[in-house]
Amino acid sequence: MKLEFCKMQGAGNDFVVIDNRIAHLTPEQMPLLARKVCARRTSVGADGLMVADEPQHGGDAKMWFFNSDGSVGEMCGNGARCFGRFVYEHFAAKDEIIIEATSGDVPAWRQTDRLYKVLLNRPTVLRTGWPTQGADGGPLRAAYVELGDPGLPHLVVPVPGLAEMEDYGERLFETGRELRFHPLLPKGANVNFCQVLGPREVLIRTYERGVEDFTLACGTGSGSTVAALQAMGLVAKGAPVTVHNPGDDLIIDCRWAGDSVEELFLTGPTNLVATGYILDEDLQL
Repeated sequence: MKLEFCKMQGAGNDFVVIDNRIAHLTPEQMPLLARKVCARRTSVGADGLMVADEPQHGGDAKMWFFNSDGSVGEMCGNGARCFGRFVYEHFAAKDEIIIEATSGDVPAWRQTDRLYKVLLNRPTVLRTGWPTQGADGGPLRAAYVELGDPGLPHLVVPVPGLAEMEDYGERLFETGRELRFHPLLPKGANVNFCQVLGPREVLIRTYERGVEDFTLACGTGSGSTVAALQAMGLVAKGAPVTVHNPGDDLIIDCRWAGDSVEELFLTGPTNLVATGYILDEDLQL
């Protein structure tokens, strides 16, 4: 099998992207391919697979998104920004692009050659009093957010001292995994540990569902975190918020209408890493 692909990353979230107008993959083959090509050390390696296809209802391209374990991702913010750039360079050279995603149409705007902005799905669920506890058994003040419909689930967990926690991956891994599979969450959740650094500045570390580990960035996690922290009164409303991910900074602009989020924008960098062919002799679809 010979599959043309490109590798992209946005703020450290990396993706294998395939143009299905050339590959002609079926929906049944895509999750199998995701598990294979996203495996690090034995294949290209990535947080997820994005398959670009012909639009189905008036957008510029359809985005099939799969996590590295082959599960369907309702939406991926950093993936959508990279996908927007891919669509601009391969489908339609427009400064505003409409991506048809599982969770609904996603507008993307080209800011510069590498900087892209997307409109995330607005929160359809935002609960600020979600009950949980920390690794030491003590209570944590958490929030639960779902973006879009079907909802992409996120937990937002403030952690004092997170900025000084260089070994957060070891200290918070078990807590992240337990919360990700919490029995009160039938479809699981991404877990965003965060610390407020200022009225418009947040630090975040995200344990991602489907990757089952911490990643270098999470766009929807950054958006959910800012929305939740603003609802909790911990971050100022009315101006963009800088979110420090390990991979790079992302900018979240959360616009409210009364007590509800009306629009949620994500802006950040994209990077085209490589193009080539997957020639995996073990790949069977």
